[in-house]
Amino acid sequence: MDEKPIDQTDSFPAWVPGAEAEAHVPEPEVPELIIISGMSGAGKSRAAAVLEDLDWYVVDNLPPRLLKALTGLMSPGSSVNRVAVVADVRGGKFFDDLIAVLDELRDAGVEHRILFLDCDDDVLVQRYESVRRPHPLQDTGRLLDAVHAEREAVKTLRGRADAIVDTTDMSVHDLARHVRQLVAAEGELQTRVTVMSFGFKYGLPMDADHVVDVRFISNPYWIGELRNLTGHDKPVQDYVLTQDGVTHFVNGYIDLISGILSGYERELKPNVTIAIGCTGGRHRSVAISERVAAGLRERGSRVVVVHRDLGKE
Repeated sequence: MDEKPIDQTDSFPAWVPGAEAEAHVPEPEVPELIIISGMSGAGKSRAAAVLEDLDWYVVDNLPPRLLKALTGLMSPGSSVNRVAVVADVRGGKFFDDLIAVLDELRDAGVEHRILFLDCDDDVLVQRYESVRRPHPLQDTGRLLDAVHAEREAVKTLRGRADAIVDTTDMSVHDLARHVRQLVAAEGELQTRVTVMSFGFKYGLPMDADHVVDVRFISNPYWIGELRNLTGHDKPVQDYVLTQDGVTHFVNGYIDLISGILSGYERELKPNVTIAIGCTGGRHRSVAISERVAAGLRERGSRVVVVHRDLGKE
């Protein structure tokens, strides 16, 4: 008996092809390479530290000929896809290869940006005198002669820079803000917030920037049907949040901390921990932490919640 061929056209619902067409496939991150260079004393180390804080892989004083090997580690989706390399006259003869190597990388399709840090000569001299360190090109000569020699050595690279930052009148904080604005995506400029519940009986969190005591709220522990629940459970949340003045307190605190977070972002504080405590860290602090975190998220903050002492009792 001949078997009837299977009609595969009816094997899937009609909407499946359309759903596949509409499905969003996230695009892999494009690898990024930044070359940090410029005048010694102009702030290259500070710029590198800023990028490191933004989760860039930073290599200091890499011989330019090793750039090819380093970029070989970079690929879409790789854990190493944003690399910053500090290359300057400290490399001696190796530094002379930098322009040629950058040309080779570009010919090979490896795009890069050059961030050049500059500063007035007299300010560079003052900075070196204040730290009492020799200039890389000074040897036994005058400091100002070394600065002039370096300026000549980096002249071609400066002309090819994608961004030139003059740090003459900048503080280290001004420089950090400027570099962050040049390289960071909008979300990376935000202060990251950790809202942590805890129990005072287990001690204060060592890393807390703000501590909130919610022991003024009546304790659900003394309500029989709530004792074995936690602040994750709706009956406990309802009991805690509907008490007189609690919602007003929580909303007021969210208003307060939102303004503080804006200030932290201006001052480049990358992380802040808000610790909210009750007696045991099981009921009140958990419920309030979740509500505060939700309110901050509604205002656009990047928030994670940690319940330090939940489950200890």
